[in-house]
Amino acid sequence: MYDNLFSLEGRVALVTGGSRGIGRMIAEGFLAYGASRVYITARKATACDAAAAEMTKQGKGECVSIPCDVSTVEGAEKLAAEIGKREKKLDILVNNAGAAWAADFDEFPEKGWDKVVDLNMKTPFFLTKAFAPLLRAAATKQRPAKVINIASIDGIFVNPLETYPYAASKAGLIHLTRRMAARLIKDNIVTTAIAPGPFQSDMNIDARDNADNVAKRVPSGRIGYPQDMAGAAIFLASRAGDYVVGSTVTVDGGVAFGRAGFEGETWNE
Repeated sequence: MYDNLFSLEGRVALVTGGSRGIGRMIAEGFLAYGASRVYITARKATACDAAAAEMTKQGKGECVSIPCDVSTVEGAEKLAAEIGKREKKLDILVNNAGAAWAADFDEFPEKGWDKVVDLNMKTPFFLTKAFAPLLRAAATKQRPAKVINIASIDGIFVNPLETYPYAASKAGLIHLTRRMAARLIKDNIVTTAIAPGPFQSDMNIDARDNADNVAKRVPSGRIGYPQDMAGAAIFLASRAGDYVVGSTVTVDGGVAFGRAGFEGETWNE
């Protein structure tokens, strides 16, 4: 009954923004737990190709690089078409690619707003829409396909840093996850989200470069490890998470609920 509860053996996954940071943590975890192929995307082809080659050597399965800009609907559809040439189905889609922009309220530029909101909230919707045929092909009631949206604790509590569209888009993504879940479960596609706290990444420079100082402000006393992020994603992607529909799993060491907030922190990809 409980055999292979967290196994991803034989499953095919796509992790956007999977060449670094939280996306790479998830991709590595999927490979370690038996995924046969994990596709990763990034805008920078050289970095994406290098990361895929490294992860293929480390994991049990194959990591495949498909450099792509998913910030537009056209890009999302192009990526879906490319993977559709290689796969008859897609078991797991992780919408991780994201962006942040900080500026004073009175100076905040429209281009910063549009870039962040489009990539953080619009892209997950239209990318999932583009991959719906492949997800439906993989999905059964006994073995549903999975969509995992990477949100942020900034979508749960108010961060003092002036990242207005980032916070709004991540809060929107959490609610969008619920709405998508209500529709897609009818197709045996389980939709959930993860709200990360402080993890080392190029987006969270403070956690990357000043981990000890950041750890002092985390109730758990440390920043997140790659295993923490991989573990949450593996849980949701595997049989263990089949009955978790529309929920957002907070992976932050207690920040969102244990403290009022951090000065000048942005947690995500």
